[in-house]
Amino acid sequence: MQHKINILSHSLNEISSFLKEHGEKPFRAKQIYEWLWKKHAKSFDDMTNLSKSLRQLMHEKFTINYINIKDLQISSDKTIKVAFELSDGYLIEGVLIPTENRATACISSQVGCNLGCEFCATGKLGLKRNLTADEIYQQVVEIMNLADEKYGLSLTNIVLMGMGEPLLNYDNVLQAMEMVSSENGLGMSPQRITLSTVGLPRMIKKLADDQVKFNLAVSLHSANNKKRNEFMPVNRKNDLDALRDSLIYFNQKTGQRITFEYLLMDGINDSLKDAEEFAEYCKSFPVKINIIEYNSTSDKQFKKSSNENFDAFVTFLKSRNLVVNVRRSRGQDIDAACGQLAGKKKK
Repeated sequence: MQHKINILSHSLNEISSFLKEHGEKPFRAKQIYEWLWKKHAKSFDDMTNLSKSLRQLMHEKFTINYINIKDLQISSDKTIKVAFELSDGYLIEGVLIPTENRATACISSQVGCNLGCEFCATGKLGLKRNLTADEIYQQVVEIMNLADEKYGLSLTNIVLMGMGEPLLNYDNVLQAMEMVSSENGLGMSPQRITLSTVGLPRMIKKLADDQVKFNLAVSLHSANNKKRNEFMPVNRKNDLDALRDSLIYFNQKTGQRITFEYLLMDGINDSLKDAEEFAEYCKSFPVKINIIEYNSTSDKQFKKSSNENFDAFVTFLKSRNLVVNVRRSRGQDIDAACGQLAGKKKK
């Protein structure tokens, strides 16, 4: 039996070349591409402006590997966690975060993660594989449809903050975001997209060299190398000094402000000394800070900061004229909050 190729892995030029070889008109390639990326067709039979013979040819040679919604959980605060099943049976998770007039899609870039951050459930899974560009893109489409169907909202923002480290799946992530921004895809402004990374200096410099237009957020969680080494192993080879240099480079090349995400954990990184070190670290480039509540996982070593420490930490940063936003947890009751995504591997 002939192995069929996933057509979503083919560029417009590759589809055009295939059609040319089979005596079809070149303009058909653009029609097929539009069906795949703009109209999100899941079957060649849906492509009604193609001849029956062409649809049959496409069906014989290609498949459309589309992700399926395996499970939905809806939080008391209306956050929706989605378990997506991939064509090879692996599961990943994405989250729809609605507010009154906005809807944000939090999407994954890998099946699992191999960076092992101690406070993160995903980091305990290990890495199964990278997601393809079309699998990343399809999560956005499915969550966009859910926002409309469940809440009558248009998708306003995308955050690559789900399972995996986006910069370790660089090419596929950039290709997917290019399609999200393209008129051939969803036509969303790249300024509504945020890529979140643990901070990989070499790859951050590559983002700068590639002149990306989307936003960069760094999960910092401590501005002290010794502490960061303990709960973020990635820091042992990519320390805060190297990270700082790459962020200065990124800011100079792109003109963009850096966003820092800082998860406050009781007795670990929430003292006033921690706040002082963090404020000092922020002096090298323009920043915006998101302070995030810790969300419990199976690891009892970490706990949410007390309200007193949380407020004191935020107050101190604001006293240093830093732009600080407090991000209260959403979807905790369905394990959909930051650090809680842990889609299990296939049976």
